[in-house]
Amino acid sequence: MYSPFYRRAFLVGTVLVLGYALLKILDPFWGALGWAAFLAFFLYPVHKWLTAKLKGRVNLSAGIITGLTPFVVIAPLAVLGIVFARQVANLIEYLRSLDYSTYPEILARLESYPVVGRVFGWLRDELSITAEQVRGWAIDGAQSLLKSAASVGSNMVLGVVGTLVGFFLMLFLLFFLLRDGRSMLMHVVRLVPLDDSRRRALIVYLADVTRAVVYGSALTALIQGALVGIGFAIAQLPAPVVFGVLAAIAAFIPAAGTGLVLVPAVLYLALVGRWGAAAFLAIWAAVVGFSDNILRPVLTAQRAPVSTLAVFVGVIGGVATFGFIGLVIGPVLLSLIVALLRFAEETLAGADRRRKGARAAAKAGPEE
Repeated sequence: MYSPFYRRAFLVGTVLVLGYALLKILDPFWGALGWAAFLAFFLYPVHKWLTAKLKGRVNLSAGIITGLTPFVVIAPLAVLGIVFARQVANLIEYLRSLDYSTYPEILARLESYPVVGRVFGWLRDELSITAEQVRGWAIDGAQSLLKSAASVGSNMVLGVVGTLVGFFLMLFLLFFLLRDGRSMLMHVVRLVPLDDSRRRALIVYLADVTRAVVYGSALTALIQGALVGIGFAIAQLPAPVVFGVLAAIAAFIPAAGTGLVLVPAVLYLALVGRWGAAAFLAIWAAVVGFSDNILRPVLTAQRAPVSTLAVFVGVIGGVATFGFIGLVIGPVLLSLIVALLRFAEETLAGADRRRKGARAAAKAGPEE
């Protein structure tokens, strides 16, 4: 007979080897699987409603949604990525065509301001920055930044559409995740070594966190990015789509948010003497900032609270690791880890209380 230690060691070793083999097998499919899982979660309420309308025909509902997904969801994202990359190139050409001969006039105007004038005068005297230097810095810095942004736009298109095989694989996975995703999730969750009540609480928490990230953080960022793009277009600033996308990404940054895009734009309009456009964009920036206080609570109503730090770190690390889909995967994974640690802490605390109670009862027994 084999010892219990040998059985456990063999089981753990087998699970590790098979798990590693499974990860290697799935390695080419993570992109398609990630997008399929995200779309399945996002579209599940529609699938549930359509299934009820079709009198319980789950296969037909999943098939209709899968067939419409390329036209309703993926095509607009792909078009946005293409327009983004094209406007990046146009923005670089715009920066090259700017007349930097007005730089001394702008600097003289800044020196005339009562508060900051002395600072700019000191900078001019000490640094002796010429218009040609400003031109070189602006073009070189913008080119490196915007080329990186263009690659992000292209990666966004490739991340959503990918190769033709990956695209159809994603749709194939989407159909089955819509149809069987809930039951598959329940089977996986049963493997978590928790009692039934805590397992159910974990499922509810994970679902609420995912909804809070998707609807609260991601959707709020998309709406704010769209508002920034509209504001740039009204103010007749170049590449509104580019700055709208950058503002949507900046919306995940705590405290600063879309101000990282809007404040420099307002200052630029003021420096070139477009005071009306600067005033409009300043008011528009206040509206965009105020919208965050309205959109986020409404979109995350009755959802689990998500740490701002978890969202920020999750977004940065998620994009670096998983690509564009990491905007959602990163914060969800971090929130799941926090939830598991919290449940483990509560379990250990409960076990400690039970041990202390048992010891107290044991000591009280002989005395009685």
